[in-house]
Amino acid sequence: MNGIWTQFGGNLSFVCLAIALWALFSIQFQRRSFRLEKIAFGIIAGCASIGSILLAIEFHPGIYIDLRFAPLALAGMFGGPIAAGLALSMAAAFRFVVGGTAMVDGITTMAAAAGIGMAGHFWSRKRSLGLLDVALLGLAVGGVLVVSMALLPTLVIAHVLSGVGFPLTALNCMATALGGFVLLKTQQWELERSILVTAFSQSPDYLYVKDRNSRFITVNENMTRLFRFRSTAEMTGLSDFNLLSRPLAEELYYLEQQVMDTGVPLIDSNELIEGRCLLASKVPVRDKQGRVIGLAGVTRDVTERTTLERELRESKNLLSHAMANMSDGIAMYDSRGFLIFCNEQYRSAFPLSGDARVVGAHISDILRRIIETGERPDIPDGDPEEWIKAASTSLHSNKDEEVQLHNGDWRSIRTRLAEDGTAMAVVSNITATKEAEIALRLSAEQLKNLAETDGLTGMVNRRAFDEAFARETAGSARKNTPFSLLMVDVDRFKAYNDTYGHPAGDQCLRTVSKCLRQSVSRPADIVARYGGEEFVVFLPDTSAKGAMIVAEQFARRLGQENINHSGSEFGRVTASIGISCATGAVLRTNPNRLLTEADAALYDAKSQGRNRILAHSPNPERHALKDVG
Repeated sequence: MNGIWTQFGGNLSFVCLAIALWALFSIQFQRRSFRLEKIAFGIIAGCASIGSILLAIEFHPGIYIDLRFAPLALAGMFGGPIAAGLALSMAAAFRFVVGGTAMVDGITTMAAAAGIGMAGHFWSRKRSLGLLDVALLGLAVGGVLVVSMALLPTLVIAHVLSGVGFPLTALNCMATALGGFVLLKTQQWELERSILVTAFSQSPDYLYVKDRNSRFITVNENMTRLFRFRSTAEMTGLSDFNLLSRPLAEELYYLEQQVMDTGVPLIDSNELIEGRCLLASKVPVRDKQGRVIGLAGVTRDVTERTTLERELRESKNLLSHAMANMSDGIAMYDSRGFLIFCNEQYRSAFPLSGDARVVGAHISDILRRIIETGERPDIPDGDPEEWIKAASTSLHSNKDEEVQLHNGDWRSIRTRLAEDGTAMAVVSNITATKEAEIALRLSAEQLKNLAETDGLTGMVNRRAFDEAFARETAGSARKNTPFSLLMVDVDRFKAYNDTYGHPAGDQCLRTVSKCLRQSVSRPADIVARYGGEEFVVFLPDTSAKGAMIVAEQFARRLGQENINHSGSEFGRVTASIGISCATGAVLRTNPNRLLTEADAALYDAKSQGRNRILAHSPNPERHALKDVG
């Protein structure tokens, strides 16, 4: 039995050697084609199986014991149908030539072993093979051998299972496991190498390795395209002196030799090659003893990035120049309220808080500085922190503001919010515009006053009276309150002018208007010059009795002035007064009836002797007459 184990050991060594040789040379076939690799593997496995048969032990006349089954099973699992079919055909043909009583049983068992391998191939084809798959394949091969030795007639008659069953099964399982492990590691190494080769070859960067004399050992496809070569092999052995101008090649050679002499990598060195801007990094390559034997380089094409950086730099310079010379102040705050950009005009627009308006400052600190310096007089009284909180919150919203500073200057602040939450504020000095606006408003008010004021007496003129009359009568109608109107006419005024002259007449009218203004006391009461020497007084929310009191006060004040009038039957200046009062429906439907009735009352007062007060009502009621002479 010891001799059998020794002979089996030699057979096992041969099978493992054959598989190892395939692992060594398989990469050469992998580079050619997938089908050629499978055919080559099938031939190697077939040869290994034939070699095992040649080293077989003749257990019984015509019955040979060997390790032919392991290569066939491995061919099925790792090579698939092509390799398994080719290996099985070769081994079966050789076994047929050898002949013997167990020829049919041997070929049957070989076919079963190859079939087990192919079953494992199809079972694991959607994933990568692992150690467990190899172990299961070895056990399956052992199971096939045990079943064959137990069932096939020739093998049963020769008592193969009891005679050499254990060493035959164990060593075939071992050969399968060892060979499978070698093939598995070979596949893994080939996969890793393939990934590295693919990454190297298809990298978007320019990759290369040079020897100690700066000659190319290998390059990737991008390098061949850069220098217009058809294949990487054409560049092998060349140097930069064959590709570039001599001054540039000498410069690159010097830098590369310095890297290899000092062992210090060159990182992100700028190079200009074939009109492209490149960024190169080069590191020394060392052997196992640590000696520098060359260098590896990676070069990135940064032409577009360089162009964009230049354009961005030019745009930034242009923008900075524009912002530095523009009249408006610009500031940008991030979503948290921190100042991330501002120009000098923004700081100078706020002279007292400009020192706080620096990049990195928070809006709350700037607002607190405004309060401390009193820069804005419009800050409400109370808790300043409440105002700071409200103003900080409103920063991130679209708004237009006009604020006045402590010195009277005005600033326009236009804030716009970006999609990312950034707030941009544009500050303009609108002091001149605001002053012009205020001046224009004052001028407009003055023009309005001139348009609504009688130039001689300073009273409301006829135009303004008509507007006020319509407004106030409508208000009294809504409130259903009484509305009274006095119409006053200076008696014998033409004679006064003829006797004393127009300047005296003008002074007389001023005195009459003064007496009228002194006779009313409420802001709502309006005195207007209605005509030459005719005046109108309207008294909202005043009854006829109240109007009579006002008229009597006026007559008394005018009498106290005692203006001489030789052309009057009374010897002094007097006035006749007509009164009208209405409420409710009359004011709503026909407010002008008040004027008509007051004018009629005035006419009656003058026709009845002048210097008297007469009241008419728009309603058919009795009239009141009062002689104030």
